[in-house]
Amino acid sequence: MMKYNPLGTSDLKISQIGFGCMSLEIQNKKDSPSSLLRKAHDNGINFFDTADLYDKGLNEELVGKALASIRDDVLIATKVGNVWKEDGSGWEWNPTKELILTEVNESLRRLQTDHIDLYQLHGGTIDDPIDDIIEAFEQLKKHGKIRAYGISSIRPNVIREYVNRSNIDSVMMQYSLLDRRPEEEMLDLLAKNNVSVVTRETLAKGMLIDKPAKDYLGYSKAEVQKMQSAVKDAENPIAASIQYVQQHPAVASAVLGIRTQAQLADIMQNYEVPISEDKLEDLSSLLEPNMYEKHR
Repeated sequence: MMKYNPLGTSDLKISQIGFGCMSLEIQNKKDSPSSLLRKAHDNGINFFDTADLYDKGLNEELVGKALASIRDDVLIATKVGNVWKEDGSGWEWNPTKELILTEVNESLRRLQTDHIDLYQLHGGTIDDPIDDIIEAFEQLKKHGKIRAYGISSIRPNVIREYVNRSNIDSVMMQYSLLDRRPEEEMLDLLAKNNVSVVTRETLAKGMLIDKPAKDYLGYSKAEVQKMQSAVKDAENPIAASIQYVQQHPAVASAVLGIRTQAQLADIMQNYEVPISEDKLEDLSSLLEPNMYEKHR
């Protein structure tokens, strides 16, 4: 059975498996976004993560349309802080209070809702106007436009600032058997401060289940292949990969990018298969944990 975990100190309880909506394919007729998201909900997933940046807002529109009929039964997370260039060639980082207070209304419109359950800063640097950003989120929370806020970041120096200066309920960060950088300090820090972790890239771009090995975050292709073999030996790569990150009490949900009904079914059929603590410990000791080299 799907488990639902508290998100920080908020009143939100999110499913241990979250749906990463960035991978949704607009033109996929076989696996339409609406049917895929509703099927995920039927399987117990109540947490859906998108961003205003994805497909220049179209992703939010897809999510809003798909979940409109079950809006009261799901939790929608989106992100803010980036702005597309006028020529569409890329985006720029612009985390101002004014932008946050303006763009939230555009996200609400695209999502067809009057509130966002979790509003996240989509990145962050130590040079940002952090107090202004926090003030914007607090203002939106006070006015009922958002229920909780957090950041999506892999920068320890930025995460520490928000933990110390704000009331964030979550941090979305990369964490997997091939990206153990959060284990050095961040997971314990966040757990101590009642801030939940929402993991992404938990399957390491698919390399922990079925994608070919390649150099990855300081690990050589050979080391990645070594981990791939070990995960297969654990009998269920999906279960082992997910249960490894969910061992830590800070982790509330593993957000997985799902594109097809077949992928969804595969995850739902396997994520709960029991993996012993000994097996998980063996996986943990296989490679030297990588560590953050920048923004420490």
